[in-house]
Amino acid sequence: MDREAAFREAVDAHYQALFRYALSLSQNEPDASDLVQQTYAIYARKGHQLRDPLRVKAWLFTTLRREFFATRRRSARFSDDPDEVAALPAVDIQRLDGIDGETLMAALGRLPVEYREPLTLFYLEEHSYQAIATLLEIPIGTVMSRLSRAKARLRKLLNDD
Repeated sequence: MDREAAFREAVDAHYQALFRYALSLSQNEPDASDLVQQTYAIYARKGHQLRDPLRVKAWLFTTLRREFFATRRRSARFSDDPDEVAALPAVDIQRLDGIDGETLMAALGRLPVEYREPLTLFYLEEHSYQAIATLLEIPIGTVMSRLSRAKARLRKLLNDD
């Protein structure tokens, strides 16, 4: 398969999942779109170096994550106010029994990124513990503890509101 066809196949197969992951990290659609575009731009330049074409999904997710944190570091470096924190949307929960996807995503957005990432990868993107450990470059035990803590924090956020 030529490089152009491999690129198109990677976009078709993984765009939606990458966008959802980018949205969970960035918490807004324009930044998520930028992250996905940047990830595919890197793949277009460096994808031919990938030794195992079957690992393209993991490579794309890892690259997107690295770009997210690199962008955050750059923006923090050039921010006028380093303590400035983007305002998160308020969560309006009418009934805990009838939590809709929008409410859950808003609560998820209020979690720190180190808890939001594994939750998103496990429950929304259906990655295994091992795949998450590889993507986040952390031990599998850390993945399990972060998932446990993230679920507890999410539960508390939803109950408190």
